[in-house]
Amino acid sequence: MAYVKIWVHLVWTTKNREPILTNTQRKLFFPHIRENARSKGIYLDFIDGYLEHVHCLISLNADQTIAKTVQLIKGESAYWYNRNLRKGKKLEWQDEYFAVSVSESGVNAVRTYIKNQEQHHKKKTFQEEYDEFMQKYGFSKFPG
Repeated sequence: MAYVKIWVHLVWTTKNREPILTNTQRKLFFPHIRENARSKGIYLDFIDGYLEHVHCLISLNADQTIAKTVQLIKGESAYWYNRNLRKGKKLEWQDEYFAVSVSESGVNAVRTYIKNQEQHHKKKTFQEEYDEFMQKYGFSKFPG
């Protein structure tokens, strides 16, 4: 048996960064994403986001890949949102996403960072957050 725990901080945006995830919708949507992940054997430790993006802290096991995990979470969540929460524009996700590893000692800091995204983005725009991620993690391009 393999014993594996790989923490990953994921971030993805709505298509064209459309600000459609209202506070009321997020309160229903994020618990659904967590439950859907659980039903697929994905350990989603923490989730939050704001109008145009989502942050997740997940732990991968030995037979999971980042790409497949993101595909499972994003695909079903957009479908569910559009059937159950849609109030205007259809929710579509950008194809791209951020995924960065998190050390065991950094898990609590990432949880704190993800928590209360609405308050966080009263001080900093998503574009500013995006630019910081790009620089901090040495990414050269993340369209959107």
